[in-house]
Amino acid sequence: MTSFHARVKWRPSLNLVIFAVLALVAMLPMLGLFFFRLYDNQLIHQTQAELIAQSRVLAAIFAQDVQARIGSGIPLGAEVPADARPDPGDPVTPIRPALDLAGNDLLRRRPDALPASKPADPGYIAIGERLTPIIRETQKVTLAGFRILDPQGVVIAGRQEVGQSLAHIEEVATALRGQYSAALRIRVPDKPPPPIYSISRGVGVHVFSAMPVIVNDRVAGVIYTSRTPSNIFDHLYQERGKFLLAALAVVLATIAIGLLFSRTITRPMRELVDRAARIGRGDRSAFQPLQHYGTRELARLSDSFLDMAHQLSRRSDYIATFSAHLTHELRSPLTSIKGAAELLQDSLQSTSDTLTRAEQKKFVSNILGDVERLDAMSHRLRELARAESAPHNEQVELSDVIESLRARFPTHTISASGSLDRMIGMSGEKAMIVLAHLTDNAFRHNAQSVQIKAVGEPSAVRLTVSNDGDPISDANRDRIFDAFFTTRRDSGGTGMGLAIVQAVMVSHSGSIDLQPSDRGVTFELRFPAA
Repeated sequence: MTSFHARVKWRPSLNLVIFAVLALVAMLPMLGLFFFRLYDNQLIHQTQAELIAQSRVLAAIFAQDVQARIGSGIPLGAEVPADARPDPGDPVTPIRPALDLAGNDLLRRRPDALPASKPADPGYIAIGERLTPIIRETQKVTLAGFRILDPQGVVIAGRQEVGQSLAHIEEVATALRGQYSAALRIRVPDKPPPPIYSISRGVGVHVFSAMPVIVNDRVAGVIYTSRTPSNIFDHLYQERGKFLLAALAVVLATIAIGLLFSRTITRPMRELVDRAARIGRGDRSAFQPLQHYGTRELARLSDSFLDMAHQLSRRSDYIATFSAHLTHELRSPLTSIKGAAELLQDSLQSTSDTLTRAEQKKFVSNILGDVERLDAMSHRLRELARAESAPHNEQVELSDVIESLRARFPTHTISASGSLDRMIGMSGEKAMIVLAHLTDNAFRHNAQSVQIKAVGEPSAVRLTVSNDGDPISDANRDRIFDAFFTTRRDSGGTGMGLAIVQAVMVSHSGSIDLQPSDRGVTFELRFPAA
């Protein structure tokens, strides 16, 4: 036996899927905080680039002042190695930021200044005094720390450490040899940082930049700058109230979306599943519209499902009723045949003739009549089965069916008028079954002629079939389409003709109705247009 049930395995419920999606959406803003680490290096590069630009401007001013004092004997420092000198043919020698928080180990915090082995030259002290107002005004905007060093690494300008030596610091020592150098060092904050700072490494470091001042290919001094990189967490901490409100808004929006999903998807889906289970158990009260449809697609799915279930239920009822009628209709001729056959058998087995010749002929005639009735009934059942089969792109011109109908009843009058050139969505065989049954019934009920009138409509062809035969009584008008209902049972009627006609029309999305008539009988048929 073929199983149509899903293979047993764990599957997430629709509620679980929606909850997981909503939880992920709610967590995205929080997860985004961890991706701020990717911006640490960018912020450090930006800080280093700004320090390079500021240092270069001060180095140019420093170099001009030293150049002006060359004649007065101001001393210069170490000679710049040949491989560190700029290319004379290339006027552009950019210094690109190269600090990498992930790749470079953080150095310990900057060592303290040491006493200078000898004081700075008076010329450099004068240059430092001249640059001090400039660096102080610059600090107000850039918030960077500035130290101006002479060729020996002695501080000649800056807020603190003037007169002390920084030559022992790694990046300063490199700059005193004529090469630019920078370093990341651990920063000791003035006050404990907010807890959110633990997410980033970049907020606990200081960027140090040592720019050599070159005059006549010799080191004339160093512009030593430092600054803490900018970070987004400071802003988040300062605006933590708004941030919490935003997080609350995200949570409320997630809950609202969840409720919307529940009302529009999960709730109607659960109700539809419950209806399917109730219908499967035979609960006829389940054929009711859902309380909530949610979406247009679920409404269409629900309507289609309930329509299908209702049709299957009606089909089941029809089969049960039809089986009961068929059993009843078959019982009478079979009982008659059996009784007659038993009497004939008793007569043949008896030593004396218990039945006369006339009685034997009567029983044989009854048997043959009942067999013909069973044969006619089986023929009608085959027609009914063909009538209820689904159509497959069938079409025929109405005039061709009328011609075949006239050929079927050559001795009777059949008139037709109207839109006979229209194509109908039905095969010629099935259309012939419909009209032949109506015509045969008419002539069997003493009709002299049958009139057919076709009226074309945009999506259908309306056909009026009327005759001048015996009218249908009011008591029988509601039963004429019932299977096995007939008023001609004694003359061989099976009561299947109009049931077959109705089955053909319904299976092809058409209809047949008995119309009121002053004379004879009139049916109105609606064929689907091809």
